[in-house]
Amino acid sequence: MHIHGFDIDAFVAATLAEDMGPSGDITAAAVIPADARFSGVMAAREAIAVAGLPIAEAFFRALDPAVEIETLAAEGDRVAAATVLMRIAGNARALLTAERSALNTVQHLSGVATLTASYVDAIAATGATLLDTRKTIPGLRALEKYAVRMGGGANHRMGLWDAAMIKDNHVAVAGGVGPATARARDAGIARIIVEVDRIDQIEPAIANGATHLLLDNMAPPMLAEAVALVAGRVPTEASGGVRLDTIGAIAATGVTYVSVGRLTQSAPAVDIGLDFETI
Repeated sequence: MHIHGFDIDAFVAATLAEDMGPSGDITAAAVIPADARFSGVMAAREAIAVAGLPIAEAFFRALDPAVEIETLAAEGDRVAAATVLMRIAGNARALLTAERSALNTVQHLSGVATLTASYVDAIAATGATLLDTRKTIPGLRALEKYAVRMGGGANHRMGLWDAAMIKDNHVAVAGGVGPATARARDAGIARIIVEVDRIDQIEPAIANGATHLLLDNMAPPMLAEAVALVAGRVPTEASGGVRLDTIGAIAATGVTYVSVGRLTQSAPAVDIGLDFETI
């Protein structure tokens, strides 16, 4: 598994170090014989979109390189409750020590993917594309944006470096949408996303080099007006306070994209369990 900008080995090592601390898993060491072996089944306890199983596998292999793992679901699969995702067999101490780190990761990433899938379904008939945002947990951006893709969404900017996004505070300091956009254009930036919250800001943004308009907190009638005015000259994106019960009407206005911060900011973890059985 390869995720651009993400070092799985370093993530696994840091996460295990955080959990094990200076003394390791004192419970497993005290209670479980060193040579005991366990087998286990990781299963979804609710309907989910799957994300993160290869990372869970990496946790188990980090502590037991000889662990036997059978992965039974693919990344991005939508599965029903009680679906077995993975079977593992190996050293009992190692598997028990890695269990929480592996589950935390899969539960969170599958939670992001599952929430994303629900939003994707809500706009499936509109032709609009669902985007995430930079509202990610620090240190987990690459993973969370990967999970969005597994849920059927697409990624917005990965960071501050891969596109300019001129927002209201930039506009206020620069002295207007036109001057702010022109400065980004003159700096040679290829992708210039400009946030507008009024119809009269659209023409100055496009005239000065915007390549993408973010239509911020506009109700559907205003979004439709903005889309008609833009007339396909640049992609349009609806953003701001989008909810599952409102995204359908927003996407139906003809915008190219709808971005939703809560996909990564507040997706609930899904219920996935790992049940061990003595071999």
